[in-house]
Amino acid sequence: MSLVNGRRRAAASAAALTALACLWAPAAWSQEPKAAENAQGTKADPGRLRICAAEQPPLSLKDGSGLENRIATAVAEAMGRKPDFVWLGKPAIYLVRDGLEKKACDVVVGLDSDDPRVLTTRPYYRSGYVFLTRADKDLDVKSWADPRLKQVDHMVVGFGTPGEAMLKDIGRYEEDMAYLYSLVNFRAPRNQYTQIDPARMVSEVVGGKADVAVAFAPDVARYVRDSSTPLRMTPVPDDTTRSDGQKMPQSFDQSMGVRRDDTALKAELDAALAKAKPRIDAILKQEGVPVLAASN
Repeated sequence: MSLVNGRRRAAASAAALTALACLWAPAAWSQEPKAAENAQGTKADPGRLRICAAEQPPLSLKDGSGLENRIATAVAEAMGRKPDFVWLGKPAIYLVRDGLEKKACDVVVGLDSDDPRVLTTRPYYRSGYVFLTRADKDLDVKSWADPRLKQVDHMVVGFGTPGEAMLKDIGRYEEDMAYLYSLVNFRAPRNQYTQIDPARMVSEVVGGKADVAVAFAPDVARYVRDSSTPLRMTPVPDDTTRSDGQKMPQSFDQSMGVRRDDTALKAELDAALAKAKPRIDAILKQEGVPVLAASN
């Protein structure tokens, strides 16, 4: 659920992200009554797993249909607990600071396995960035080294992502900058959370307004699966390197995160993840998420 971690902000420093988070004043929690009591310090119900949550389609939705909602539910049930989603009324970037660290909830789903803010479980899947193009076009891009990327019409990339870094590296960011800002109503991403809606990224390609989108696969897989216009998702190679020699990782292990001193819950989650693995794999397949072998 967290939008800001290694997979999202490969071009940003942890210090910069912390500064960004601090710009927001604490917001009220939107919760069920029991969750609200828990946020105020009432002892958590041991029969429930309190999951930090923020609306972030298609990963997290209040009706429970999001990819990460479904995975969290599978793991909670494998623990013999009832999933208790504690909803934060602001972006998922703030789940660790304003949810987990304030003990309003106990686990964050969908973090990079090396996230330094938390104690992470063993990874339950690995996925990465993809080139997204229309299947009816002869544009099967497989690498940022493809010379056609300098000649195609608009490209859509997320702000602060490896895609944005590579768009700059191949020298066409200025060409696409005004177009990208138009997709967020010209709201600058400086000192505030701004990101292009994954559904919009897909629709731009479907409608022919962009020839290529570069997105984190779990963010767009559902929209690609459900598109009436056939689309292709091609993994961006993990050996992608900028012209200055800096490597740009493209795939990331995904884990759940707990408070750094909560070793007991981490152990419970690890056991439940192993037990729920067949169900998690089935969910990922249903969503159309391309997965890789986890690195550890």
